[in-house]
Amino acid sequence: GLHLVLVEGRPVLPPERIPDLVDGNGFFRTDMSRQGARIFFIPRVRRQLAAEIEAQFAAFAATGLKLDHVNSHKHYHLHPTIAALALGIGARYGLKAMRLPYEPKAVIRAIEPGRVGTAIERWQARFLARRLDRAGVFHPDRIFGLAWSGKMTEARLLGLLEHLPAGISEIYFHPALADRYPQSARGYLYRAEADALVSKEALEFVKKIGIERKSFSAFQAAA
Repeated sequence: GLHLVLVEGRPVLPPERIPDLVDGNGFFRTDMSRQGARIFFIPRVRRQLAAEIEAQFAAFAATGLKLDHVNSHKHYHLHPTIAALALGIGARYGLKAMRLPYEPKAVIRAIEPGRVGTAIERWQARFLARRLDRAGVFHPDRIFGLAWSGKMTEARLLGLLEHLPAGISEIYFHPALADRYPQSARGYLYRAEADALVSKEALEFVKKIGIERKSFSAFQAAA
């Protein structure tokens, strides 16, 4: 799938083409809340954002890979302007599915008590779901990986599988063979997530209860 990077990374376009989106080093700005307000209210920022999103879709298309689905770094497509631009531009590149960053707190708390997102994040996710439905863009019913981002251990994965609601769920991981490498996130348990992803117990449980594992496009085609 296409992972739109619009924060904390290097853009596809030259920095001089998108000066309102980047810092002095040519990287995307990291002040997501302030930048989100500027994207919403300032037309020239929106025009630069549209150009960068177009460039990222075009760069992906140039690889020749099939576009399975779209998501964004730090789920920035929860922002209504970013979602609208991604859907409008993506339609020209065959966009048919998108990640929905909605994580039901009841499931997480049934496994491990603790904070599960915020009310505004869940409201944004429900708004995005309605927008995707109107556009005819497929999305899973929910996602798991937000509360435990970078810490999706085998125990947590097994807990999710045991409490998985009916419908289509996405569980995401950040697997790697080392916990520390250039640009790795502080505190992420990359090796533990890699182990969870190939857990024999988890794979046996999936087979036992008959969970179907498919790509976004496969579920979209069957919808």
